[in-house]
This record gives sequence, structure tokens and C-alpha cells, in this order.
Amino acid sequence: MPANPHFNRFALRAALYSCLAMLALTSRAADYPPPKEGSWIAKDFRFHTGQVMPELRLNYVTIGAPSGEPVLILHGTAGSAASMLTPAFAGELFGVGQPLDATRYYIIIPDGLGTGKSARPSDGLRASFPRYNYDDMVDAQYRLVTEHLGVKHLRAIVGNSMGGMHAWTWGVKYPNAMDALVPMACQPTEMSSRNWMMRRLLTESIRRDPEWNNGNYTAQPRSAQLASVFFATATNGGNLAMYKAAPTRAQADKLLETRLNAPFAADANDILYQWEASADYNPSPGLERIQAAVLAINAADDERNPPETGIMEREMKRVKNGRYYLIPASDRTTGHGTTGQATWWKAQLSELLQKAPRQPGL
Repeated sequence: MPANPHFNRFALRAALYSCLAMLALTSRAADYPPPKEGSWIAKDFRFHTGQVMPELRLNYVTIGAPSGEPVLILHGTAGSAASMLTPAFAGELFGVGQPLDATRYYIIIPDGLGTGKSARPSDGLRASFPRYNYDDMVDAQYRLVTEHLGVKHLRAIVGNSMGGMHAWTWGVKYPNAMDALVPMACQPTEMSSRNWMMRRLLTESIRRDPEWNNGNYTAQPRSAQLASVFFATATNGGNLAMYKAAPTRAQADKLLETRLNAPFAADANDILYQWEASADYNPSPGLERIQAAVLAINAADDERNPPETGIMEREMKRVKNGRYYLIPASDRTTGHGTTGQATWWKAQLSELLQKAPRQPGL
């Protein structure tokens, strides 16, 4: 029987994802417990559209013993639990004596719905996969935490970028589920302005590519990698750090060519779903419902959430127990990517965990 190129391509990509995940799991700081990977099937999962999937796979990683104080860590768009296990993040947080010491805390890091090893369009349904939004993603996290892991109350939720937006959503939808919220690299307002325009340009670049073929492609549309590199370059990296890295045209070309020619394992349909999921994000109307202590963290050079708009100062006035911390820009910060480096904010996190009142729970 001839080889099935469609199967081989997806098998190869699955193997690559697995290798990358294992690399992240093993390249950890030596002083925190080894991550444990798990998977759970959520039965009869109802999406905001009304569609129901009889079985929805949700993957996750835990660090530390279930007897520890539970903390939920939420990753950014197109990331996964493995993307939070970097030396710059996990290596600064989960070790003995660090802010989220895994000998004291029970760290839970899900692969978001549509990402990592959780259920995705690329599993086979392609464009027939139910349309999901951030409410659906948070509901999936909530069911994983409460139904499968048996956690009824979280000490804290720490989220970066999309994960930060999920943290705001948790605070509004499930106000008694946590003591503290740390939303980073995001704003608690409607998706708009350049942030949304760039997302639209990314997804429209794929949708308008004939190779996409309404999601029924046999080879990955070439637009997917180009659009992803364009988006990342335009909305991440920091002006000062980018200039330091590429102060001449030749160096800028070299950096860009490296990005354009890098291996690209992502699936175009997955990319579309991941970025379009943010379209109706807007926790602003419910900010007064939040009961948790909030530490909102942004970087002054964040390209997607520019501080000069004054949005954070305006919205934080509506959070009853909230603090806003803005990381100053420098040639060592990396714009939207700054908060992925815990060294910039781990002292503020420690202070929050020491002072945040304990809520009554679910």
C-alpha cells in the first residue's frame, strides 16, 4: 500500500511537538520537582456557539504534590504548558525558596483548548472543529481543575499574554475560585486598535491565500509562516532590544532570514482558531465582580498594550483590590515578550502571595 503523505505529515509534526515538549520538560532547573504530564477527557463540552463535543481532550502538566497550595499558570497564544517551562520563567519561580516553590505549591499548567496536545482543529476536524473563544478556553480550564484535579480553590492564577486575558476572564466568571490574579502583558478591555488589526492581518493573510482552500489543504499554506513571522516581528521584541540586536540593515536582514527559514511546525487552521478566539474578549463590564487581589503587570515597551493609552490606570480603578506594576523599558526588555522573563516581576509576585487575603472558595 502506498504511503499516505497526509498521515506522514501530521505524524511528523506530532513527533516534533512531542520532542519539543520533552526537551522543555527535561531542560529544567535542578531544584524543582520533575513536571508530570497528564491528559483528561471532558465529557459533553458545550461551546459558546451551542455546539457540543461528546469528548474534549485537555492536556496539562503539574509540578509538585497535590497537597500543596494550587496555582494555575496560563500560557500565551499558540503556546503550551511546555512553553512555560523555560529557565527564564520556571527556572526563576518554581525552585526551592523561589516565589512559587514547588515543594510548597501545586503548579498546574494546562495546554489551552486548541493548543499543545489539547484538542485542536489539526487533529482531524480541520475547519469543522467548533469555533471557540476565550470563555470556552477558560471553561475548559475550570472543568479540568475542578472536575479532574479536584481543586476547589486556587491560591493564585498567573497568566501571560493570552493567559493574562484568561486570568481576567477567570476573575469575572469565577470570582470566588482564587485568592490572587496576576494577569500580564494584556489589558482588561475589548480587543481593539493595533492589537486587533494585527491579528486580523495575520488571519486574513491565511484566509486569502488560495493554498488555504477553506481549510482543506493538503500541504501547509506558505502564508502561515510568513504571516506569523510578520506578526511576531511587528508586535514583539521591544524597540530598544530590537535595535541592539540589529543596528544595521545587514544585521536586520540576517535576523529576519533566520526567522523566515526556521522550521515551522504549526498548522494553519490551528493558527486561525488561536488568534480569532480573542475577537470577543472583553472582561471590562465585569471588573467590579472580581474578588481576588490583583497584580496586573505590563511592560512599558509592550507593542500590543502600549501604556500611553492610559487604559490600565482607568480600568484598575474599578478593581477593588488591585495594583498595577509597569516594567520600565530598556535594551534588556523585549516588548511584549518581557513578562515571559520572571526576573522582572518575581519580587512583586512574592509580595502579593504574602499579603493576598484568603477567599472563602467555591
